[in-house]
Amino acid sequence: MAKVISISNQKGGVGKTTSAVNIAVSMAVSEVKTLLIDMDPQANATTGVSSLFKANGTSVYDVLTRQTKLEEAIHHTEFENLDILPSTHDLVGAEIELVSVMAREYQLQNQLVTVTRDYDYIFIDCPPSLGLLTINALAASDAIIIPIQCEYYALEGLGQLLNTIRLVQRHINPKLSIAGVLLTMYDSRLNLSKEVAAEVRSYFQDKLFQTVIQRNVRLGEAPSFGKPALLYDANSTGARNYLELVEEILTRDS
Repeated sequence: MAKVISISNQKGGVGKTTSAVNIAVSMAVSEVKTLLIDMDPQANATTGVSSLFKANGTSVYDVLTRQTKLEEAIHHTEFENLDILPSTHDLVGAEIELVSVMAREYQLQNQLVTVTRDYDYIFIDCPPSLGLLTINALAASDAIIIPIQCEYYALEGLGQLLNTIRLVQRHINPKLSIAGVLLTMYDSRLNLSKEVAAEVRSYFQDKLFQTVIQRNVRLGEAPSFGKPALLYDANSTGARNYLELVEEILTRDS
């Protein structure tokens, strides 16, 4: 039975999609059967692995709004252990279309139950907002990973996200937990990075992953080639960081 993990932070530019893509690919490389779901209308996670699969026109939008069976919308990639449920820009209209739907918060969850036995992990890349798409992801998830960039406004808006998580736990999904908090864009040369890391560590304590994702040019370049960091430059700091993170996630769950 798959463990479903949402990767979410309503603040943009924190490395959320980069983390979703590279965690999923690193899991697959570690021979862990993985599904990546792109719930963001910007479809950046889909673009980030676009060189690994051929799109057939179906996407998460069809699953949420047209009752397309989830297994029919899943695309197999060149990696034996990695599948993707892609997104398109059509998804931007899904929140409006779902408003009048009965049990609209559970549309993704209702579909996911049909494939959870096929995977070890399912990762959901959430949009940078706390709307209905993110609520669908959190309703379907066992846990959430929160990426936080090592910048001045790192903790801005975090209280709102934590409050949303508490509301989802109380009213929609009692089993939702925080799998971990991930520091991204860390630069050991900057005092600011160290200060933010110390502040986040004091707040989240054991919820903070020991692995940090260091600021790395290769991580930024890889999506423009439709590749995860491991395929673009396997020896890059970013690729190694995500492999270490996956090892930490698997160790925590063992």
